[in-house]
Amino acid sequence: MREFMNYITNAFYGATGWNEDNKYNELNATSRELIDFPLSRGLRLTLSSLATPHFATSYQLGSVGVVDGSISYLHSSIPLTHIAAQSDKIPLPALLRCYRRLHDLRSPGQQHYILDADPLSGLPPSPQSARALLGAASDAAVAGGALDGGDTDQDPGIHTHSLLYGRLYLPKSLLEGMIIKRFTQALQVQVRAVSEQSLRNGGTILGLVQYDKGKYGLEGLYSTDGGLLGFRGLYNFGGDASSSTCDPWTPTPGENSNNNNNNNNNNGHAQAGEKERIYGRFSVGGELYYGTLNKSGGMSLGARFATLPAHRGTPLTATLTINPLMGNINATYALLAREYCSLATRVDFNVYSYESEWAVGMELWSNRRPAGFLLGASPSNDFEPEPYPPKKKERSFQAKMEWRLDDPEPEPEPEPTPKTRKNDEYKGVLKARLDNNLRMGLLWEGRAKSLIFSIGTGIDLHKLGEPFRSLGLEVQYSS
Repeated sequence: MREFMNYITNAFYGATGWNEDNKYNELNATSRELIDFPLSRGLRLTLSSLATPHFATSYQLGSVGVVDGSISYLHSSIPLTHIAAQSDKIPLPALLRCYRRLHDLRSPGQQHYILDADPLSGLPPSPQSARALLGAASDAAVAGGALDGGDTDQDPGIHTHSLLYGRLYLPKSLLEGMIIKRFTQALQVQVRAVSEQSLRNGGTILGLVQYDKGKYGLEGLYSTDGGLLGFRGLYNFGGDASSSTCDPWTPTPGENSNNNNNNNNNNGHAQAGEKERIYGRFSVGGELYYGTLNKSGGMSLGARFATLPAHRGTPLTATLTINPLMGNINATYALLAREYCSLATRVDFNVYSYESEWAVGMELWSNRRPAGFLLGASPSNDFEPEPYPPKKKERSFQAKMEWRLDDPEPEPEPEPTPKTRKNDEYKGVLKARLDNNLRMGLLWEGRAKSLIFSIGTGIDLHKLGEPFRSLGLEVQYSS
């Protein structure tokens, strides 16, 4: 289950227009989340709150053999008023989804909020759903399209905001912190630190310098743990990356005076992309790293193809990564088979030892409660049952005398009710994985009233006498 602070951090990225998917280390994000999702262990309770648009807190208490917990604080210089923070209003796909669809490369001056599209169907949200999910956003912002890419010229300082985050783990007194600072539209710096007595030199610091130009993204890093120096890069081509307007930060000449023409051109590009059989984006990249203390280094190369929202067929993502020094080859394939079903597979092979591993993962969304989902029964609702349809009206005497039917009566338009809207919401998601060692992971995540819960177990099919290796329950509440 994604933690509340991660949800708020992603909202900060969206509010400032930063694309986290345009990084090399996010190349395998979809398959990783579908296959390597964490299982709950023990009992864990989390209470969180977005106290003000600038400040969030989170308190966690857990029991896995011993009682432990943590206290977290987060401050954002930009007000996060565009998201729903209450646990009974947060859309479950935004918090629990695993399949990640790529966003269209931004056009100049646009910002991406967390509500870019339905993460399951990939379709743009309707104004009604946008208002329901964002809550605090104004109707004018929704109608004007500011939620999924509005003009930011009115706020010239939107790209110079910062985020501060700190977390204290108890009782072992481990402290971690993170600072995110946006210097320009394309430049962002992150500093992460961990302080703990058992670590070398009492802690470690990781610094990241990120540069995003839309068509390509660069990242440099340095860690005090081993004196690690690294460089990553990702380059996009094909699909929307082939357009001259894919650079999100460099406006084209005469753009401000030709907004209408640009909108028409963008619509034309989208329609042309929808007509293609497979419309997606290719990404290639690599990383180099070197440890200055242990005098060792490494590298990897990777490629990804992912369909874009304009693609009218089945959304899919395929990746291939190679580590030439170690001889490892990793291939993944994930697809959104239905709006409620995502599948992923992964194969690892070593050319030196000829060893191989495979794993498969799945997520299945349901609008039923867990019992009804497992037993195949219809969802039980706490609402009043639907009234019986009215009996068929007999023909009038005049119609019988004229040997004809009565004129059809106009049917009243059904008004949407809270009951109907609630029935359409997803109540939970089942996640499952299996690897070549016959180790299985099962996880059910959903919402009960105002609580978001996660219950999972790990199963070893090689040991049928004692198959359950772990069992856990997590409960989150936010306000």
